[in-house]
Amino acid sequence: MTTQELLVPLELYLKSGLHIGTKFRTKAMSPFIYKIRNDGLSVFNVQEINNRIRLAAELMKQYKSKDIVLICRRENGWKAAELFSSSTGIRIYNGRYPPGILTNSNLEDFIEAKLMIVVDPWQDKNAINDAIKVGGIPIIALCDTNNDSGKVDLIVPCNNKGNKSLGLVFWILANEYVKADGKSLKEKPEDFMAEE
Repeated sequence: MTTQELLVPLELYLKSGLHIGTKFRTKAMSPFIYKIRNDGLSVFNVQEINNRIRLAAELMKQYKSKDIVLICRRENGWKAAELFSSSTGIRIYNGRYPPGILTNSNLEDFIEAKLMIVVDPWQDKNAINDAIKVGGIPIIALCDTNNDSGKVDLIVPCNNKGNKSLGLVFWILANEYVKADGKSLKEKPEDFMAEE
């Protein structure tokens, strides 16, 4: 793995803990696991994380920001999600997902999304189920080793529980997304990864 192939330096991936999974592993996530540490924690293949983030960014670039929605029930990702939104113009829902916003056109805050990103397929399952009901909405999911990914279209394997790892994923996705318009983020990865 060379530095040119990576979206960010390897040290940044490792420093953020993006590659450290849980002790529990689902069958769906086993192809992304590089090894099991002595303490039982799973370790993701960093090259595969990088490749999947690149795929997610390429998919995002096919849509306008108004057509993408990010769902983040996990509190550790809220600050990074807000920076992601302000950098890209992509709508986010931090905390509780508002039921029916994708499926009930009579609601005042109804939206027609064309791409959904979720931080955790388990915690964000209601949003995923609504996207499936509507049909035709691809779903990108950040999945840890303990996630089931049967309902998502693109798995991005990563530690989806830490604020540093989520911050790094959001920074990379935002940076790659704005690059398509010839822009660059004024924020550094550390800004997205900072603890409150």
